[in-house]
Amino acid sequence: MAILIDPPRWPAHDTLWSHLISDVSLDELHSFARENDIPRRGFDLDHYDVPASTYDDLVLAGAVPVDGHELVRRLIGSGLRITARERAERRLPPAGSGRRS
Repeated sequence: MAILIDPPRWPAHDTLWSHLISDVSLDELHSFARENDIPRRGFDLDHYDVPASTYDDLVLAGAVPVDGHELVRRLIGSGLRITARERAERRLPPAGSGRRS
């Protein structure tokens, strides 16, 4: 059972970002995020995007630093991984919502 974080290397919005995951459950992940004031808007279906400025504090709070490959491997192993296809499907408006593509 662990909260894992990869190094901040994903550029967006004038900073670099890390991914924060649980290798056990989303409940564990959301709990850790709440305890560390990570906004819910940073949650992206199976992970939180967190800015580089919070990396050291999250490691001090107990997040285990791993490289990106290990993070993905552990997320897949946990059964919590959301594939790119599932991610796209979940972002589509529901059928019959009145929106047309």
